[in-house]
Amino acid sequence: MLIGSAIAASLVLVVIYLAAGGASYEPTPVADPCAPRDWTEPHSLEEDAQQFLLSALDGAACELGVSRETLAAALPTEETREEFAAERGIDDAELEQAIQAGVVRAIDDAQDAGQVNPLVAEGLRAIASNLPVDEAIDLISGAQDVFDDASGLLDRLGGILPDVDLGIIFDRG
Repeated sequence: MLIGSAIAASLVLVVIYLAAGGASYEPTPVADPCAPRDWTEPHSLEEDAQQFLLSALDGAACELGVSRETLAAALPTEETREEFAAERGIDDAELEQAIQAGVVRAIDDAQDAGQVNPLVAEGLRAIASNLPVDEAIDLISGAQDVFDDASGLLDRLGGILPDVDLGIIFDRG
């Protein structure tokens, strides 16, 4: 009797699953990295860093004609980057240019979303366009650390210069 009840309960569960559309499950398609994405209104520097990371990966992936996820898997080590480049027939210069373009896109997106002051964004773009690939990758993958460091610096400067509105740098003031 116990086994019969378990079988009946299992069959009911399967019927409910199928009625809810379980038989037609398809994974969510990978997003087009070239399509613009809206930045949400971040509530923390961590969210700023996450949006910067995703935007930079989108920009670089778009330049290379791959998905953001494929590029993210290729960036962690020099070995995975070399394998990625060899599989796609791209050289170091092309990879470097794409990654720099991704960082510039992230800066543009942050400015467009009102998260970075235009004057600061202009300076960041100039730096990003000359950034060596390893440093650009470190910036992308370590965006949280960069934003944390900036926050700490701004907090310290705010204590030293109480009359200066440091919020204009990140357009929060």
